Amino acid sequence: MSPPAAEFIDISKSFGRVVACDTVNLALHKGRIHGILGENGAGKSTLMKILSGIVSPDGGSVVLDGSPITLGSPQQALAAGIGMLHQEPLVCLPFTAAENFRLGSRRSVAESSAELVETGRRFGFKLDPAAVTRSLSIGERQQLEIVRLLAAGIKVLILDEPTSGITVNQRRELFAALHRLASDGLTVLFVSHKLEEVNELCTSVTVLRRGRVVGTSNLPRREEDLVDMMFEQGSLIPTRAPATEGGAVVAELTAVSSGDERTGIVQADLQVAQGEVIGLAGLEGSGQGSLLRALAGTAAIQRGRVTIGGRDVTHRSAQRAAEAGISFLPGGRLEEGLLPGLSITEHIELASNSARFVDWDAAGVRAAEAIDAFRIKGSPDSAADQLSGGNQQRLLLALLPPKLKLLLMEHPTRGLDLDSAAYVWGRLLERRKHGTAIIFSSADIDELLTYSDRILVLFEGRIIARLAARDTDAEEVGTLIGGRVTA
Repeated sequence: MSPPAAEFIDISKSFGRVVACDTVNLALHKGRIHGILGENGAGKSTLMKILSGIVSPDGGSVVLDGSPITLGSPQQALAAGIGMLHQEPLVCLPFTAAENFRLGSRRSVAESSAELVETGRRFGFKLDPAAVTRSLSIGERQQLEIVRLLAAGIKVLILDEPTSGITVNQRRELFAALHRLASDGLTVLFVSHKLEEVNELCTSVTVLRRGRVVGTSNLPRREEDLVDMMFEQGSLIPTRAPATEGGAVVAELTAVSSGDERTGIVQADLQVAQGEVIGLAGLEGSGQGSLLRALAGTAAIQRGRVTIGGRDVTHRSAQRAAEAGISFLPGGRLEEGLLPGLSITEHIELASNSARFVDWDAAGVRAAEAIDAFRIKGSPDSAADQLSGGNQQRLLLALLPPKLKLLLMEHPTRGLDLDSAAYVWGRLLERRKHGTAIIFSSADIDELLTYSDRILVLFEGRIIARLAARDTDAEEVGTLIGGRVTA
């Protein structure tokens, strides 16, 4: 085999008392797709940030094309030919898609628009150059960042959980493109918690556990073997959640239209019962986000009516919704859910303490209890933006009030490994015993089938199917997601 295109040699990195990487060694070869597996907080994202110049290691070195290099910034990494797609795409929300695409280049807006459309077409992405990035779904923002990096002529492409917010068809097109790029000599590093994706796409894999490499293997391999490498005691196996019997109506949408023409909902009708779990399926931007936000009070409603417990709350604020027992977990963790720079302790206090003065010793105890209860890999002093994506999600879950009438979630397990996802859903489903109803959107059909009582399929802003989860399967849901209504 040819010499490595990129190498990590004895890489170490700590954040306070949390050891993210512990003398990690890894070799990446040209023209190959190498997978990185590990549970949340295993050090995957930190390692990728070191190679992409975002984080400097405490020890060790990075070698590119046989020469040690210092990557002091993402600009230096990009100039060296290394680009990274993050779990939360690094885009400027007020800019248009074309303006984001031309960042760091000398292309004109017209040239950028044409190249964005052409490059995106290779992946089956339909990005509007004139669209304001804030209006794009998380999946569309990921697509925008992917094509921007590829257009920059990178030699090493790092993808950190790239399929979390894209559709099945977009995933298929992305994988085909990555195979083409690897055959052309590009080095691809694919970080994921989805074993089946790593087995399908990659030629080799390295598994991290607690910041250390525990094994490297050629692929494909039995998923059971990979699970044993990732988890010391094996993974929890998700089981289909028992369906709930219809209770009192908690919330109701009547002929509601909300959001813009591209991603809004049109004439949506829905009743939600106590303890019920409803999954929302559909292509990104089919209206799932607008439906959730209409219930959460964060989106203006053009027509129709929203009632909570029989009370008309159509034009209430998000604060009023929260007072009525409704909580919303958005898909944009750092954009809408958490405050970068604030610690876990400060987040816990903001969510639970209305007092003007804070007992910080007691606050630290409460934060430590939340860290233990939700298995967050961090300390009370850890800043939210220093946590891995999966641990940010666990922190958001820890911030939820103990008693809720309705819990709304976008991609609740996006970026979580199998064990964490099963654990989180176990905690969520416990809330049904107290009457909490749950509505969640997900791009993972298996997640929808496993945890929903009912699945609503949305297409172009309309609910086109209402399915009992126990009576359907992945094939039927997948067909409906594409807009094809079965007989």
